Amino acid sequence: MLLPDVQTFLAVASAGSLSAAARQLNVLPMQVSRRIAALEEDLGVRLFHRTTRSLTLTAEGEAFVPYAKAMVDAEAGARAELSPSPGTASGVLRMTAPSGFGQSVVLPMLPGLLESNPDLRIDLDLSDRQVDIVGQGLDLALRIAPLEDSELVARKIAPNPRLICVSPGYVKRYGRPDTVADLDQHRCIKLDAVGRWPLVVDGKLIRKRIEGYVTTTSVEAARTAAVQGLGIAMLTHWDVFRQLADNSLVEVHLQDASMEDLSVWAVIPSRRYVPNRVNVFLAALQKELSDLAGRRGAQPL
Repeated sequence: MLLPDVQTFLAVASAGSLSAAARQLNVLPMQVSRRIAALEEDLGVRLFHRTTRSLTLTAEGEAFVPYAKAMVDAEAGARAELSPSPGTASGVLRMTAPSGFGQSVVLPMLPGLLESNPDLRIDLDLSDRQVDIVGQGLDLALRIAPLEDSELVARKIAPNPRLICVSPGYVKRYGRPDTVADLDQHRCIKLDAVGRWPLVVDGKLIRKRIEGYVTTTSVEAARTAAVQGLGIAMLTHWDVFRQLADNSLVEVHLQDASMEDLSVWAVIPSRRYVPNRVNVFLAALQKELSDLAGRRGAQPL
């Protein structure tokens, strides 16, 4: 199986036609057709349904896509590792991150990262849902929720504990809770994904039922609602570190409970053939978090 044939297969699958793939690869359509035919003969399966008007992947072609991407990424990773400038990255970094963390930390760091790596491109999905990174062909997922057992590889990037926060305006008008029981008397902002607030009481994790004065699916909306004084929110440190630094939000410390410790995790599909762009991004992310902690008095990393 020749790598140029595999690269041609991915180009055709992405472009949707032989002629479009040929333009993308800067070769003749006949060369594209020959490479696809050679790959199909090598694998012993048909990869595309072809008619005079359309070209679509067969079931075997669909199944081959992630393997083809892994082969191309492995080749790119090897070249990057052996290149004279291993500190730079190239290609498309396909990744996902939680929306709040992505807005607060990832997006602000991208201009500097891309300036230092002019051949790098970013394909970023900001979503609070658990994305199947293997099925979606992603290089990397940043996750904050407690990790489930999986065959994926996880690396801890930074601590990111939950915390309860509220605006000074809310405190002035309604006061602040001192105990877990006091939460029942306050207006709370609830995330759909966190129906019960996890709290550590007497060393045990409990899940406190919260009646949402405001309920939302969005971390950004919960943060904005808290800043506007609509209620008390439970978010994570890196979701609200800027607001804590400028005092638009203050942290609430309960006398009889502490917060659940979470972390920012980097999740990759495999330890093998990690593209250099992933390592370069993670190094930049760790530096960004460390710099932010130093500048804003955030929790040390």
